[in-house]
Amino acid sequence: MRVSHLLAGVALAAFAFVGAASAASMSGVITGPDGKPFKGAFVQVRNAAMHMTVSVLSDRDGKYLAPDLPDGEYRLSIRAPGFKGDPKGGVKLAGAQAETADFALKKGEVRWADLSIQQGEALMPDHKGKDMLFGLCMACHGFQSRMASVSRDEDGWRDRVNYMRKDMGFFVSDPRFGLTDQKAEEVVQYLASMFSEDSILPKSPTELPKYKDVARSFSDDASKIVYVEYEMPGGNRMPWSAKPDGKGSFWIPYYGKANKIGRLDPKTGHVDEFPVNFTGTALIHSAVPAPDGTIWLTEQGANQIAHLDPATGKVTEYGDGLRKHTAVVDPRTGMVWSTGGLTRFDPKTEQFEAVKSVPSSYGISLDKDGNAWFAEMVSNGKIGKVDAKSGDVRKWSLPTVTGTPRRIVYNQADDTVWFAEFAAGKIGHFDPKTESTQEFVLPGPKATPYALGVDRDGMVWYSSEHMDVIGKLDPASGKVTEYPTPRPENSMRDFFLDDQGHMWFGSPPNDRVGYFYVRK
Repeated sequence: MRVSHLLAGVALAAFAFVGAASAASMSGVITGPDGKPFKGAFVQVRNAAMHMTVSVLSDRDGKYLAPDLPDGEYRLSIRAPGFKGDPKGGVKLAGAQAETADFALKKGEVRWADLSIQQGEALMPDHKGKDMLFGLCMACHGFQSRMASVSRDEDGWRDRVNYMRKDMGFFVSDPRFGLTDQKAEEVVQYLASMFSEDSILPKSPTELPKYKDVARSFSDDASKIVYVEYEMPGGNRMPWSAKPDGKGSFWIPYYGKANKIGRLDPKTGHVDEFPVNFTGTALIHSAVPAPDGTIWLTEQGANQIAHLDPATGKVTEYGDGLRKHTAVVDPRTGMVWSTGGLTRFDPKTEQFEAVKSVPSSYGISLDKDGNAWFAEMVSNGKIGKVDAKSGDVRKWSLPTVTGTPRRIVYNQADDTVWFAEFAAGKIGHFDPKTESTQEFVLPGPKATPYALGVDRDGMVWYSSEHMDVIGKLDPASGKVTEYPTPRPENSMRDFFLDDQGHMWFGSPPNDRVGYFYVRK
């Protein structure tokens, strides 16, 4: 069965793909309450018919440019924590039309929901339940959209915590991670003290003396970033990523309770949705196109992999009792590798082969020969390689023993390996020829690199889970440029490069997928 969703019910077949030379643009100048040019405001240009938003930043002169806009009607709004600007709607664009709109900002208020996880953790008071909340619950999402944006009494928060333990499961239902009944109640008490009518927090975090210590600024180069986002059909999708299939579509695993995966056509905003068979909470972590046009996915909540035929909607699920996390497909053989407990699945025989010496793994990437490179996200984690022919495993220790390597990318341009050290706040680079490792220290108080990708120019991109930024590392110079994200709690999990050089991502708490690039 296939469920189809056409955003706004309109097929926009007449316009070219976003990025075409003939597309329209919006530009203008942002000024602050003092009348001077305002740097660092996001101008968000939304096409309602496509449920698509383009977000760009104002530069040091207050100027912004939203390029490559397809035909349609747009609404412009401002996101600048602590400030507000009146939105402008009914802007119609067609062809190569260039329109302008200026904004004069007024003084507003910084909300707790505007902060990053790192800022919230630094500013929110110590209390029973805080360590569990930030150390465990925020493995999958932050506090901004689900906590700071709402107000509940103690019973209301208890209901939400119980929901997470029962229906979402994973970390919060596993006694090994410590969320016992007592610990859960401590989390409830903490949430009620933070986000209720009786909150002990000031209305705005700017009222705290420590706020100035956690506020961050960005370089002039950051103003050139462009984000293009697409909204999902519903509010419970939690899209983990968006992977291109080489035919113009992008496949999206839903980590929420929807138990579906989506297929996005970015030319129209059309999203097809395909349900899986599992009736519990599947927690779909990967949706990976195979060369034959079918899709392989991992159901982390069910410890299964699954195979989807998009033509018929038929889903077949397979399990071997081991944890399932991230999947990749070997384009030459069709073999499906998945992490958790590292395994290789043969679609012809429908048999799993477990790599017993790798019982716990996270990121995975294949090299030119189909060998599987993996990262062990544990306190003394290593990176390693499984030889696709012999099955032999080699592992390499890292200079930072407690770095906890997470995502890993094999760069076929130079046959080297990049990996993100989440706990250490570093990006690692491994050369298999010399078996040498170089580490790059990332800026900020809690860099926590998660999503990882290498672009066509060899630049290494990462997302900071706790600081709500993305960063670009130039390997030649070691320079890192940080870019703010257009919404709080971005929670990007994976980066995938498309054939136009755009880096695609999912933002689970915001129920959006999209891509970013830097304007020339």
